Amino acid sequence: MSSIDAILDQVDANLPASLDRFRRLLAFPSVSSLPEGAEAIAACADWLVEELNGLGLAARVMPTAGHPMVLATSPRRAGRPKVLFYGHYDVQPAEPLEAWDSPPFEPRIVEEDGLRRIYARGAADSKSQFWSVIEALRAWRDSAGELPVDVTVMLEGEEESGSASLSDFVTENRELLACDVAFNSDSDMWSPDRPAITTRLKGLVHEKVTINAPNGELHSGHFGNVAVNPVQVLTGILSAIHDDRGRVTIEGFYDGVDPIAPDLRAQWEALDLDEALSGVSVAGGPREEGPGGEKGPGVVELMWGRPGVDFNGISGGNTGPSERSVLPASAYARLTYRLVGRQRPEDIRAKFRKFIETRLPAGCQVEFEGAGGSTAVSVNEASPYIAAAARALNAEWPEPALIKGTGGAVPVVGLLTEQLGVDCITVGFILGDDAIHAPNERYDVERLHKGIRSWSRILSELAGSNAA
Repeated sequence: MSSIDAILDQVDANLPASLDRFRRLLAFPSVSSLPEGAEAIAACADWLVEELNGLGLAARVMPTAGHPMVLATSPRRAGRPKVLFYGHYDVQPAEPLEAWDSPPFEPRIVEEDGLRRIYARGAADSKSQFWSVIEALRAWRDSAGELPVDVTVMLEGEEESGSASLSDFVTENRELLACDVAFNSDSDMWSPDRPAITTRLKGLVHEKVTINAPNGELHSGHFGNVAVNPVQVLTGILSAIHDDRGRVTIEGFYDGVDPIAPDLRAQWEALDLDEALSGVSVAGGPREEGPGGEKGPGVVELMWGRPGVDFNGISGGNTGPSERSVLPASAYARLTYRLVGRQRPEDIRAKFRKFIETRLPAGCQVEFEGAGGSTAVSVNEASPYIAAAARALNAEWPEPALIKGTGGAVPVVGLLTEQLGVDCITVGFILGDDAIHAPNERYDVERLHKGIRSWSRILSELAGSNAA
């Protein structure tokens, strides 16, 4: 029997105990965005340290300015790849509690639709993802007596509340985190039968713009034809951000955006759009006539390879349930910019603000809120580590792994890439219908099982590859 066959047999034998431990992990209400979650965050971190120490790793809780980081390292041996695994053990708030069919931190397993589903907050996002890695390490320890590569496990406690401490932690502990390759486990599959390796992630900029009129609120009957209306001003300016083809009109917005290579575009265009959209309608969107999206690129390219501007919310004046004839004193909108290629957050922010300021009518004032942001990340798709991960996934799943992009921003990927100077490869097994961040979040036992087997295979491929 080959080594990997023995490891996979161990995974199968360990599954009942793995599931029991996973349910204990899910029982911690480790909500990082609420003050009352701090006690559970600390307890969860201590429990994870105990589990990791039990695998022969040197694990400890490391304080940050916010919630603690859990860091564990295996013994080092010369000539072996050094692999960093990132995950996060904090979760979103579970409210509204009345929308759950069972208490969110009392995990339960339900047989439905031919699957055994685990219902709990964090079941999919993202405790199942890093737990699959840990159980793969356990299977290697139990079967082979040692791990096949040098391992560092870094588990964050405040990803769901913005990762405020992550950058400083990585900067201050760069030597401890030094590796040949990093893996981010907080990610999704393409479909229930097809895993994915995400190599392109968009950057992100948040902005809030407020237009203030020179007056307070005014009677609209008396002054509606003569006084400035900040809602009208704001919506007029926002409507000018896109032309009638959906392209962004902000001067210089597309600087640093390179065209998608023809072979990659062909791969994307060959994908099943129903799978790509996960049931979301695109009626009135970029493939329809009229405003609503950039014309030309296909749907998948727009999602993964093109930048964009989204209006996330707008408010001003009478938003209550009753009639009130008023000219508002101010109006505001929140926007997000999704970046690709060499677009930089600070540059996009400056260009947006100039776009607003040059269109502001006399008498009005503008306020902006927003700082920071993340750049887009592109991992070298010819990396031997990606090839190793793909071989492992292809051996486990019915359909071959898809090398894909995402419209989402995952700041840790760019941070680890920049600070550690290595590729950060994103592999996970979340599905679109797992209800992440929503009531009745779920994950199925079979996917947990195959996730553990997948990471076991990835470890084997990394050990046997010449990637290092």
